[in-house]
Amino acid sequence: MAKVPRNFRLLEELEKGEKGIGDGSCSYGLEDGDDVLMSNWNGTIIGPGHTVHENRIYSLKITCGEAYPDAPPEVQFLSRVNLPFVNQMNGKVDKTKVSVLSSWTRAYSLETLLVEIRKEMASFNNRKLPQPPEGSMF
Repeated sequence: MAKVPRNFRLLEELEKGEKGIGDGSCSYGLEDGDDVLMSNWNGTIIGPGHTVHENRIYSLKITCGEAYPDAPPEVQFLSRVNLPFVNQMNGKVDKTKVSVLSSWTRAYSLETLLVEIRKEMASFNNRKLPQPPEGSMF
């Protein structure tokens, strides 16, 4: 099977991101429309219902390196959040602690990433963790 080049893949993801994902609980798009390398992305996760995250809007920065989609992107929460896989000093997501990043394959996408992080937020261990004040940023 032919390997889709990085830029074609990212253009496809951009188009999908602009249309919105599923139920609208996650979205993403380019940070700067003039970014020809399509490296810097913004992501948004609406906190899952029936958790301490409910009705909160979380902003993330996603960086797709030169090896993307063969290598996972870098992910950083801009909105302050208390989760075991998020560095509390800078908001960076620890790739080793999130299965979608630690077991990354090129079949995954930015959509997969955001949806899986949202699922992790709703997991039994994370759904009731005390959170910083809404609206606080890293």
